[in-house]
Amino acid sequence: MRQTAASTIGGRMLTATFLLCVGTLAVAYVNAQGLDVVFVPTPRETVNRMLQVTETGSSDTVIDLGSGDGRIAIAAGRLGARALGVDLDPARIRDAELNAQRAGVADRVTFRQQNLFETDLSQATVLTMYLLPSINVKLRPKILALRPGTRVVSHDFTMGDWKADITETNNWRIHFWVVPARIEGRWQVRIADRALDLTINQTYQQFQGTASINGRTGPLRNTRLRAASIEFTVDIDGQSATLRGTVNGDRMQGRSAGGTEWSATRL
Repeated sequence: MRQTAASTIGGRMLTATFLLCVGTLAVAYVNAQGLDVVFVPTPRETVNRMLQVTETGSSDTVIDLGSGDGRIAIAAGRLGARALGVDLDPARIRDAELNAQRAGVADRVTFRQQNLFETDLSQATVLTMYLLPSINVKLRPKILALRPGTRVVSHDFTMGDWKADITETNNWRIHFWVVPARIEGRWQVRIADRALDLTINQTYQQFQGTASINGRTGPLRNTRLRAASIEFTVDIDGQSATLRGTVNGDRMQGRSAGGTEWSATRL
């Protein structure tokens, strides 16, 4: 049976009115509960991919911010990880706890009604989230203060100008970061019997800088930083030397591409 133009338009208007009412009620509920975002479940296949990208396993501690019905934390628990889900909505916490019991992972998956900005993230090896971009940006300093190597994955939304290490937008939209070591500042490097002064400027996992030796200054080249692993090339006595090593707070150490040991101390 053919629809008339009037009935089609009327149907669309009813649909639009319904969606508007649902959205209005959702916003009213969020405001009434003091919540930051409306709960929208992450699709199961996206959950699985988020945990695949972070390589979540039995040795991990996962913290899911804005955990909703608990599906991400529960999926991590099924992989053998310990997981904590954090949400402000007490109804979601009750649902998540019941879901964890049904899934048989309540012994290693817990949920906490708490403001995510007040949550201690220091034990996380994996951090998962499905939050608004503005909240991600507010969380960014806290995330960057975590241990280098902490893996972070977000469904849908980015973290401002902190460029993701991996972005996938085919069957899902997820963004993945690895927390980098903090290397900004001045360093003194010793390699064999030589001493170099480094000045490093850092923007998240990217860095650039200069090396000075015997009054000569040149740029660092081929720079790379992933978690606590660092690599850069400098000129020493007219010869290029690629230094690879590990950052540990205010110290770095490693070997050059030629096998010579080197170390550095932040000044």
